[in-house]
Amino acid sequence: MYLQIGIILVVMVIAYAIAKWKKLSVEISMLSAAVAGGLAGAFTNSPPIGQLARHLVEGSFTYLDVILVFCTATIFMAIVSESGGVNYVVRGTIKYFYNMRIIALILLMIIILIPGALTGAGSVSLLVVGAPIALAFGYLGIPKRKVAAILFIVAGLSAAAPPVNIWAMILSAGTAIPYVGFELPLGIPVLILGTFTVLFLGWKKEGSMDLDAALKDMPEVPAKMSWWRVLLPFLVFLGLLVTSRIWPFSLPILGLPLEFTIAALVALLVSPKKIKILALSRDTMKRLLPLLATIVVVGMLQQIMTATGVRGLISFAVISIPLILLFILLAVIIPVSEGVLTYGGAAIIGIPLIWFLDSIGLHATVAIAGLSLLWPLGDGLPPTALIGRLSVMVSDYKDSYWTFLKNTWVPWLVITIVGILMVIFSARLEFLVRWSM
Repeated sequence: MYLQIGIILVVMVIAYAIAKWKKLSVEISMLSAAVAGGLAGAFTNSPPIGQLARHLVEGSFTYLDVILVFCTATIFMAIVSESGGVNYVVRGTIKYFYNMRIIALILLMIIILIPGALTGAGSVSLLVVGAPIALAFGYLGIPKRKVAAILFIVAGLSAAAPPVNIWAMILSAGTAIPYVGFELPLGIPVLILGTFTVLFLGWKKEGSMDLDAALKDMPEVPAKMSWWRVLLPFLVFLGLLVTSRIWPFSLPILGLPLEFTIAALVALLVSPKKIKILALSRDTMKRLLPLLATIVVVGMLQQIMTATGVRGLISFAVISIPLILLFILLAVIIPVSEGVLTYGGAAIIGIPLIWFLDSIGLHATVAIAGLSLLWPLGDGLPPTALIGRLSVMVSDYKDSYWTFLKNTWVPWLVITIVGILMVIFSARLEFLVRWSM
């Protein structure tokens, strides 16, 4: 039996490798692996060839709820950005805090965190606020190599931040764990690690700052834009989120997609300029298409791996590793799986890992939070390196990619240590989950 499943796994790996060798996208490569695994499994009737299409279709709907959250949240942030809200906040931060550099750095870090936290994608943070933030960091005396490093680390942390964490959603769905109680286990480490990163890399100032030149170079904002126009949509979203927790049995369950939709409508209504919502939504969905395709294909791959027994084989391999060695290997396995498979790493490796950690008495929710800090690091590793490449692009960093990556090693190491310690001591950190609920 193990030989049979092992052969299927080898076929899937070969199919993925050939697709990457042909320079196909990660999504097509994972789809090739799923189809090849299903065809290989059909020789042993697991699954039968007649059910292969059904498994692929069923798998494509595995993370439909995640896709809905992703789409509505990103459109919401796109409306805020298009209305001039993002540029208004960045300009205001530089204008009022240019002579209080540490406060300015921390506020800019929080601005980077918000889009990724609301959408679950660090790439959205970079696309929405990356360029003006990089410009602001430059005028605060931070060299471009460190600007790119800050953007990469903080954008990755934004994807791990609550309320939307796609890795945690995938793991929760695959392990039958409710996606609740992640606010403090994720929020506290993200804020602490983000603050450490921006202060460590941005502490040393190079050159002098010219406030007038900085404000002149930053994008203009509509004349009628104000703080209340920026904050009101976020307050509405936060209010809907909090009231559903305070009165869970007195209010209807709206769900994150509808809450984001309501907040988006409020942002549209208070925008100081007219927004062509249909064109904006269409363009936003075009940019999201590769990420949505990844989530769909991850569901297909997970379904095929379950039907063929490959998922069970990987689970057995995970629980066979000595526990101390497993904790050490997390520092390598988790980021590399993200670099190769993007969100597929959470489904293939993360789900059996959480099953195992839960079975030995560790707290699953806190362990998921700890692993969620490690996966974004893989977005700087080839072959995908999505967040890494975007960080270099929006910061206008011209030197080699590996030179940029070397500047991230201290925050990378600290995040790795914190994430692994959260997994190891997850049972003792259970109180964070209770306080979140």
